[in-house]
Amino acid sequence: MSEISNISYLKFLQSSGVTTFLQNQPNNFYTLSTNKKIPLISDKIEDISNIKELEFFINTYGHCDLKQHAKKTVIGDGNTKAEIMLIGEAPGAEEDRIGKPFVGAAGQLLNKILAAIKLERDNVYITNVIPWRPPNNRTPSNEEILQCLPFVQRHIELVNPKFILLLGSTATKAILSTSLSIAKLRGNWHDYKSLTLNRAILCLATYHPAFLLRSPNYKKKSWEDLQILQQKILNEN
Repeated sequence: MSEISNISYLKFLQSSGVTTFLQNQPNNFYTLSTNKKIPLISDKIEDISNIKELEFFINTYGHCDLKQHAKKTVIGDGNTKAEIMLIGEAPGAEEDRIGKPFVGAAGQLLNKILAAIKLERDNVYITNVIPWRPPNNRTPSNEEILQCLPFVQRHIELVNPKFILLLGSTATKAILSTSLSIAKLRGNWHDYKSLTLNRAILCLATYHPAFLLRSPNYKKKSWEDLQILQQKILNEN
């Protein structure tokens, strides 16, 4: 084949989308950036040692379809060394937009609820069972809850609070591993146990603020639950 024919053939290949050729040594297209620090995070969630590592782990997790529909990953908010931890269901539209839990209408009600028992958001730690907003704010499926459950379980172990306030049916059933309704579980303390914790954490279930906005007649029962929590805090101090 002449030199002109070779050039024509190469141009034909290039126009066809061929950009590389096989050779004895593999092509090295990957260049490691020396300016960007890559966190050395274990692929085992039980080896994660702090909230920042957990946040990175959840952000890079790619096995839950909910992530594909969400704008942001919502991890948590508040004091990571708090004695009181609040766990809800999943982010809503406003939480998905901002990237923080309980910042919408339900979050505003939650702030008032906390203030009623002399607590502020800075004094507690808030998270959800699910870190991504389900489409149209639907209830997470059992499969989605099971996929994300290790996230919130590790969250609890890292924060290691004295008390957990479970907001709503989804959080209550997931954390307490029960099929009982919140109506049967509220009003009493329950133990949360983990192999990595040297003590049980006391959990109290109550209604989710979003539910209270839809059904304000349940606010009285919710207030009764909060008084149980407040009394427990006072007794501990």
